[in-house]
Amino acid sequence: MARRLLWTMVVACSLDCAASPGLLPAQELSPRERVEVEAWFRRAAARTPGGEWGIAVGTMDGRILWSVSPELELIPASTAKLFTTGFSRARLGGGARIVTRIVGDGRLDPATGHWQGAWALELGGDPTLERSGRSGPTLGELARQLRDRGIRVLEGPLALTSRSGPAASRYPSVWSAGYMGQLYAPPVGPATLHENTVSLTFRPGREVGMTPTLVSAYPDGVARMVRVAATTVSGTRRRLSLRSDPDGGWTLLGVLGIERRTAGLSAVAHDPSRLMVSAWAAALERAGIVWVNPGGPAALAPRSAAILAQVSSAPLDSVALEVNRRSLNIGAELLLQWGAGSQTTGPELVTRHVREVVGPLARVRLVDGSGLSELNRMSPLTQVLYLARYPQLPGNQRFPLLLPANGTGTLRRLRQGMGRGVVHAKTGTLDRVATLAGYLGRPDGVLVVSLMYNGGRTSAARAAEWELFRLLGGEGVDLGGMLVTHMGGATVKSEP
Repeated sequence: MARRLLWTMVVACSLDCAASPGLLPAQELSPRERVEVEAWFRRAAARTPGGEWGIAVGTMDGRILWSVSPELELIPASTAKLFTTGFSRARLGGGARIVTRIVGDGRLDPATGHWQGAWALELGGDPTLERSGRSGPTLGELARQLRDRGIRVLEGPLALTSRSGPAASRYPSVWSAGYMGQLYAPPVGPATLHENTVSLTFRPGREVGMTPTLVSAYPDGVARMVRVAATTVSGTRRRLSLRSDPDGGWTLLGVLGIERRTAGLSAVAHDPSRLMVSAWAAALERAGIVWVNPGGPAALAPRSAAILAQVSSAPLDSVALEVNRRSLNIGAELLLQWGAGSQTTGPELVTRHVREVVGPLARVRLVDGSGLSELNRMSPLTQVLYLARYPQLPGNQRFPLLLPANGTGTLRRLRQGMGRGVVHAKTGTLDRVATLAGYLGRPDGVLVVSLMYNGGRTSAARAAEWELFRLLGGEGVDLGGMLVTHMGGATVKSEP
């Protein structure tokens, strides 16, 4: 493997990398640490034959302390979410919120409560809309606001609109066809609720030969889209599957043992617009509003509309924190569409954003916001320079804390050997990709680290990446405190 060590290379060019007040420009790896890092890489390379490594370890003032092939352009996987977060925050600010509205053009008949005129559901692509077990806005809140306005009757099909283009959601063309139908790769677009997935629970029939019974379904309203063609059998067998039907619903197939209490299944909403219609019907019903002639989703919307009801997401920073902690692909894609104000131009804009922050040394091409595409390319040097530079831009000192802390989320295995909060970083995983990039607090300052591996030994590579972070963070300190001390940044909560 071609290899280049850069012990004290100063990255200048257009970065204006002079240390900010309070940063420690003398920060270095000790001679002992250099020997240990060299030994670590020899072990890592031996455990991952045939793969490619790109590594950069630097400081917050842009100096590279140690590297291996730092300019090699590799697949970043979900570490791309770091740059989607930075781009969207730069465009919108950390306090921005995604809005979902009911808009209308008409008048209310106060005697009957009948809305006379056009109305529509205006979607913003909120990844937190209708989440089970987590806080977030709901369609029920919208329906209750309509009721509070005196609306008791709505008529006609549900028109779905969006401020960023067509309201429909689709499977991104840059994602591998092999991911289609997986829970981590649902359709993306303004029509989003419950992360465009459904959760169902069944119990066996009372007797062998009977069909199982649907006992819970989320989001509310999805039950009316489910058919049961499975059979209750003796014993404890559980061989169930959900078939996607042309009308947007599902059919339960297979067998369920009568001795089982329940069986839970989840599936991708392959037609989110139709799911939206069912969920909206359920919300109106709970609010006591009659929906006459609902039909399916419609494309037409009021030409001149007033806001009849409105709900908002949590602030962008809270949404981004959860997207990074859970590595939520649909959430990252929606953040990108939100920041770009478009469903098509986001990847080009975030690529340009990274190049503007990093300067001439940037090696990056992003085709999506989540990193799920194998067409993305980025160098470790680009990642380190971006992560070093971006928090020093006005208003972005808290950016490192928008990444999950060690011991939480996708970093839950990085617990032993250091206290929680020492590391804030993002993992990336695909079939042949294991990457890890982020920040490490130490007594003398903050290290910025990018570890990128592309090859067939991803499990061994991930174990090696954890090992290096533990090696460098053996005397680590809480990153939030380091940012306050050395950058003047305010601490943020580690959970949304």
